[in-house]
Amino acid sequence: MIFRLDTRLALLAAFLTLCCVTACKDQSTNHANELTVAAASDLTPAFEELGREFEAAHKTKVVFVFGSTGLLTKQIENGAPMDLFAAANVSYIEQLEQKGLILPGTKAIYARGRITFWTPATSNIRLENIADLARPEVKRIAIANPDHAPYGLAARQALESAGVWDRVKPKLVYGDNIRQTLQYAETGNVDVAIVALSLSMQSKGRWTAIPEELHKPIDQALAVIKTTKNEQAARAFAAFLVGPQGRAIMQKYGFTLPQKGTKSTKTVH
Repeated sequence: MIFRLDTRLALLAAFLTLCCVTACKDQSTNHANELTVAAASDLTPAFEELGREFEAAHKTKVVFVFGSTGLLTKQIENGAPMDLFAAANVSYIEQLEQKGLILPGTKAIYARGRITFWTPATSNIRLENIADLARPEVKRIAIANPDHAPYGLAARQALESAGVWDRVKPKLVYGDNIRQTLQYAETGNVDVAIVALSLSMQSKGRWTAIPEELHKPIDQALAVIKTTKNEQAARAFAAFLVGPQGRAIMQKYGFTLPQKGTKSTKTVH
């Protein structure tokens, strides 16, 4: 009986060891097939589609962490486990580069963004240009916080260039990121929001593109994070984004290619 018990215990131990090895292997495989991408909030609709296409082509699950570019940058500086970062402005990628936090040679500009001013479809306020934001019937205006959101900084620059910053400043409500900024207007908490074209195009409101010459170019850049455990997948996603399929998706959501630029034209929807 002792021999049989020992044999059974040995078999049980072997079985448990095999299960442990298999589970660890599965976890390792799952981790290798999952990519974590930190991405600016303006990219949400475009990247959600891009992620589905990438997953289908590469059999790699993409987990997006959307937020303000400045806040995401701080998280990465503090060791957040990101594989790739798609920022809303190249300056934040350069900031990480200077601190040695990205893989050399992976920094790339992938798109240029635009800003618009947006009102709900039910609003009685009719705006033709950015100077109209100073009109008395416009009580509250939302922009993303310019201290850490590139689209908020572009909004401030545009208001300054139009000569209305001092008059509209008391009306401003700051969103943590560009999606929250749009939500303020969608829910009626503000009359107007200055937001990304990519979000305006997917909304049910009315929007007007703000002339590009009123603010510095919103050149958006990406890089692979140095601590990534999925370098190959991260590089593949970056290549997919700047490749023909990725560019087509980005253009669908209103992004342009920086090297080509776009002429500033008034667009109302």
